[in-house]
Amino acid sequence: MTTINVKGPIVADGDKWFYDYFKMPATAPKDINDSLPEDGSDVDVVINSGGGMIDSGSEIYTALKSYKGTVNVQIVGMAASAASVIAMAGDHIAMSPTAQMMIHNVQSSVYGDSVDHQKEAAVLETFNKSISAPYVAKTGMSQDDVLSMMDKTTWLNADDAKAKGLVDEVMFDETEPELQLTAAYNAGLVAPDVINKAREALVDKTKSSKASEQVITIDDKALSKIVAEQINVLETKYKNQSNEQSDTFQPFVF
Repeated sequence: MTTINVKGPIVADGDKWFYDYFKMPATAPKDINDSLPEDGSDVDVVINSGGGMIDSGSEIYTALKSYKGTVNVQIVGMAASAASVIAMAGDHIAMSPTAQMMIHNVQSSVYGDSVDHQKEAAVLETFNKSISAPYVAKTGMSQDDVLSMMDKTTWLNADDAKAKGLVDEVMFDETEPELQLTAAYNAGLVAPDVINKAREALVDKTKSSKASEQVITIDDKALSKIVAEQINVLETKYKNQSNEQSDTFQPFVF
């Protein structure tokens, strides 16, 4: 049986290279799509993730939900935020007694006047309703009840999650029947500005090497310096930008 790992933050396909470069665990939709067997055989999906990008999480959920084979989910550490949505794609969901699940509202970062914030609030409410659908489908709870749990940022241990119908089995519980085949939370995401700056540095380094037809890559120390510098810039930027208006797109995280 194929085992597919959902580990680390849920990121966009275009940003996954950054996490790979620094050997940081992360999961992108392409990782899942490339891992699903072509023969439709059963798969085990092992989850330990604090969540991440809402659109990437939705794509992974959809890929697993539409897979023609049986999807067995095992929550071994954490299934928070977007990772809890991904877990809902399982035909059978088992959760370790030491694991945690968390569901909450979609978040974004917007700067601007009162009109900008009102518009953003309406968009976020729409996202919340969309994201509530997998929980409703799994548990049979009403959408209002699920949205209330999301409003409260609800953490659940394995027994709580099972009682709510979010999982089917608490792992290692001998009283369980045999397997049936069926934040603001910080998810560990690296700011897009940091990734883009690192990408630019790599591109510039490659361009400068073309004249001599040598393949030159930026070393870990130099790239780490770029990242550290950009993090400092971003911290200063966001501290000073609270009263400024910005039309820059802010990715939705969950």
